[in-house]
Amino acid sequence: MKKPEGREKSGRPKSSAGSWHRWKRNLLARVGPGFITGVADDDPSGIATYSQAGAQFGLDMLWTMPLAYPLMAAAQSMCAKIGRVTGKGLAANIKTRFPPIVLKSVVLLLLTANMLNIAADVAAMGEVAELVSGFDRHLMTAFFVIATVLLQIFVPYHRYVFFLKWLTVSLLAYAAVLFTVHVPWADVALKTVWPKLTLNFDTASMVVAIFGTTISPYLFFWQASEEVEDLHAKHGAALLANATAAPAELRRIHWDTWVGMFYSDLAAYFIILATAVTLHVSGVTDIKTAAQAASALRPLAGDFAFLLFAIGILGVGLIGVPVLAGSAAYALAEAMSWKLGLERRALDARGFYSVIAISVLAGLIIQYSPISPMKALFWSAVINGIVAVPLMAIIILIASSTSVMGRFTSSRAIATRGWIATAIMGIAAAMMFVPS
Repeated sequence: MKKPEGREKSGRPKSSAGSWHRWKRNLLARVGPGFITGVADDDPSGIATYSQAGAQFGLDMLWTMPLAYPLMAAAQSMCAKIGRVTGKGLAANIKTRFPPIVLKSVVLLLLTANMLNIAADVAAMGEVAELVSGFDRHLMTAFFVIATVLLQIFVPYHRYVFFLKWLTVSLLAYAAVLFTVHVPWADVALKTVWPKLTLNFDTASMVVAIFGTTISPYLFFWQASEEVEDLHAKHGAALLANATAAPAELRRIHWDTWVGMFYSDLAAYFIILATAVTLHVSGVTDIKTAAQAASALRPLAGDFAFLLFAIGILGVGLIGVPVLAGSAAYALAEAMSWKLGLERRALDARGFYSVIAISVLAGLIIQYSPISPMKALFWSAVINGIVAVPLMAIIILIASSTSVMGRFTSSRAIATRGWIATAIMGIAAAMMFVPS
């Protein structure tokens, strides 16, 4: 006899707890490498840049986010597709396609930029944790560094990625901040499409900074490699070897990447908006760190807004730092043909995990050196600006190559967006060297 719908085998009605667990599993299953990469894009150093944009220019920098969205999504979707189609990360594909000097230069610059960026991020996390808890910032920085290293080294990928998926919720804090303050939505809509800007060096520099922090080289390596990790975790095969899974996998990549980048872009938009309607209108126009932005919010928008902003910084920092360290490890390990992967045990991939540990610990050491976190962030931006342009060109060439991608080459529309993003990043890189 058929049991009534909505009942367990015992005949009892299905519990709401069971429905919640099923919904939670289904939701987390849809959160993939693209979503995690998008959240990592809004790391503490990125939050500092977006906060400065809102504080200095008010609503007049909101337009950058709608423009950046299709460009960053196109670049990341190509990287994800390269990983899933070939079954190899970005560095491994560069190694087989381009002269050794190209790979060595890219990896060296990436390692340097990521270490400096990690230093800036963990410093911001320590400062924010001190503001929230009262504990010494250096002690909190050391705690975050040690926790990050231990999690990446000793927790297998399929469990560690579950932790990262839950941390993506932290970006919602920036939307919540807007419910605590007055927002002139009519002006917001107008300025998003019709800003009033003076074309000078300060304006150009801020646009450069926004695009530089939104489209970053470390994200390219991370997402391509995480597609490979997911492939191995599910015991699957690269699409070049088994094309039967292609329709479903390419749809998943498209959905995951474009939704993930939208989530990231929208959060950045909210950060600019939140600081514009609080800091800018109150005359606070100079923000150098994410922690300073959070602290400045407290007297203007209250303790709750401050706490939300601070929680967001800590949450995305816990994603951003592992992604920075992991992308460096993937790049160097592939370049050196080492065993790699977060699913491997530490003893089986010593070189890979050593890069992760050294990258994060170097960020901690910089805290006690004459190099200030802001200087580290500046040089990280400079190096990223240098490496992003040729790297994006390389990605487009790989994604468009039939000898690498077979019949799964990128569409003309995606490649065109990629070249537009490359041109914008090229202008941004050139602007960094224009004297003020």
